[in-house]
Amino acid sequence: MPFSEHSPISVDETFRPPRWLRNRHVQSIVPSLHARSRWMAPRLAPLVAGSRTLVLDCGEGVRLQAYHSPARQKDPARIAVLLHGWEGSADSNYVLSLAAQLTARGSDVIRLNLRDHGGTHHLNRELFHSCRLPEVIGAVRCIQALFPDVPLGLAGFSLGGNFMLRVAAQAETAQLEIEKVVAISPVLDPVATLEALERGFRPYHSYFIRKWTRSLRLKQQAWPQDYDFALLDRLRGLRALTAELVRRFTSFASLEEYLNGYAIVGARLAPLRVPSTIITSLDDPIIPARDIERLAPTPHLRVVMTRWGGHCGFLDHPARSTWAERRAAAELANAPEAAASAERGHGASALRVTRD
Repeated sequence: MPFSEHSPISVDETFRPPRWLRNRHVQSIVPSLHARSRWMAPRLAPLVAGSRTLVLDCGEGVRLQAYHSPARQKDPARIAVLLHGWEGSADSNYVLSLAAQLTARGSDVIRLNLRDHGGTHHLNRELFHSCRLPEVIGAVRCIQALFPDVPLGLAGFSLGGNFMLRVAAQAETAQLEIEKVVAISPVLDPVATLEALERGFRPYHSYFIRKWTRSLRLKQQAWPQDYDFALLDRLRGLRALTAELVRRFTSFASLEEYLNGYAIVGARLAPLRVPSTIITSLDDPIIPARDIERLAPTPHLRVVMTRWGGHCGFLDHPARSTWAERRAAAELANAPEAAASAERGHGASALRVTRD
């Protein structure tokens, strides 16, 4: 294993939020609050206003929507493709915030919507599920064709980070030229994440159920001849709902087969040849930190862990960009001096991750 008792996980001590922001639930919830959206809106408005909509041909008749934001300079240093988490969108605060930093650093940015996210339920007849990797590879291939001579970097959050690492692992066979990948709080083992959502802090479970059922209703409105989700309203819980949708709308033999289909633990990242960084926290309430130990050993993957940060949080101020966004922007910009300026504190220490 890449991270064993003889090779402890290194914890980056440069992220030290104020004490009132160190609770993992505060870190995980505050980024999604409407108040933070209002605080961030004036800074992000120019990026949104200057974006143009793309509809990407991903092959097999699949179309995905994206938004292109040009760099502040005339000739972009690179193209950064950003991917949101489950039930987020290309307009999620965290995506827009990272995009604004990257355009300021000289990168063009493509903010990609997964199928059935960001109001795109009408673009494709079949339902979204997390094993639809070929169409995300197809989207990246299409972007590469649109910008053939510009280096390509990928970044994703939560499920989006999981997707981007899987894309990178198949880059060679898919003939993708990817310069760098950064995944923030990526889903590692979906089985463990589902268990964490079921047994952990109840508001997370309720949040995803609410957003997912709303999305399914939008899908039914877009394709009324194909979908009737009335029966699903009687199901309670993410496990039951996921299992029923897998049974009715996919070719997977079981819920477990589906969940294992997009896990990145085990050998999934062994083919990785793209320099990649995972940014995650020890106190993530949704992605158990112990699962980092189950990643395939590869010299192309670096893991940056913090003591605090929650799930996709990493806030050191509620109205500013997050530490992880600044770190990701520096990583994608390929600028060590920028990474150093994004860090605060007194370096890193080694800490073993113990099992619960």
